[in-house]
Amino acid sequence: MNFSLSEEQLLLRESVEKYVADHGGVDRHRRLSRTQTGYDAQCWQTFAELGWLALPFAEASGGLGGSVTDLMVFSEALGKGLVREPYLHCVVTCGGILSQAGSDAQQEQWMPGLLHGDSQWAFAPAEAASGFDLESVTTRAVTEGDGYRVSGSKTTVFNGHVADNFIVTARLDSDELGLLVVPADSPGLGRRPFTAVDGSRGAALLLENVAVPAGNVLGQPGQSVAVLEQVLNRAIVALGAESLGAMQVLLDTTVAYCKTREQFGQPIGKFQALQHRMADMYLKLEETRSLLYNAAILLDEGNESAPAACAALKVKLGEAGRFIAHESVQLHGGIGMTDELIVSHLFKRLLLLAKLYGDGDYHLQRYIQLQAA
Repeated sequence: MNFSLSEEQLLLRESVEKYVADHGGVDRHRRLSRTQTGYDAQCWQTFAELGWLALPFAEASGGLGGSVTDLMVFSEALGKGLVREPYLHCVVTCGGILSQAGSDAQQEQWMPGLLHGDSQWAFAPAEAASGFDLESVTTRAVTEGDGYRVSGSKTTVFNGHVADNFIVTARLDSDELGLLVVPADSPGLGRRPFTAVDGSRGAALLLENVAVPAGNVLGQPGQSVAVLEQVLNRAIVALGAESLGAMQVLLDTTVAYCKTREQFGQPIGKFQALQHRMADMYLKLEETRSLLYNAAILLDEGNESAPAACAALKVKLGEAGRFIAHESVQLHGGIGMTDELIVSHLFKRLLLLAKLYGDGDYHLQRYIQLQAA
């Protein structure tokens, strides 16, 4: 297995890192967290102009034909700068579902708006009692005429506060799981905005007899779960890469701080006990990197062990992210928890990413089941 990046991937990483250095950072993060949308619409258009919104999609869908490894490289660079634009939720997740499950007509209708940055999307699978189980859905889509009437509620819909369209999971008359595109302006659809621990925005949805045309159902109902698992495996690599970028910044920031913070007449980085702790942070970082690269390459190869590799990666993300973030805060001391320093913001971002699309316990059980199959 070759873990080396191609020349094109190195150039991609360099360009994104340069953009992040100019447009990311804690000050921008704090400023945007006080705005209504929580992200910069002008920067989102820049993403579109640079082709980044089209990166992970096949050329047949209007994309650039980027691989999972390309997506990994891009997301890792984004993760280093606290970039608040909803790339993971809108592009990777919703765009992935549209490209995998949407018919040619549906893709022609919705993909251009997503790729050009003209429309925002949000994925709505979670319900109050569903946990991380994609099939635990009580929202119903009842046939009426040539369409459906959808009723139910959805929680923690990230990017739902600004979404123009939602991809909603619902039980059809056949009791199979369906994927329905529900426009945000549909009569009977209500949303209650929320702010997550890391400053991310979203909304809880209430659907009361919402009319949805039959043409808004994505794919075949019996294949919905398989589509979601395939898309979310790619999303796990993307969020894993973002987490890796955040962990790298935490390690680099901690090492730099320990070289300058003095106690007893010398930098605290000279104390062997603290050196051991930073070495342990580095080990956790590299363990995560290895699992991330392995999962991305197996997905690109279409290897049957790729889902298990993604589950293993998600388990490691929770463990390594928590360890590195805790150690970074501890080695910084009280300043590590302040709002002015990037450490506290990356801590909270890693906390959210560790839970998104399943926490460590959920994916550990998933890994065991996949290995036993």
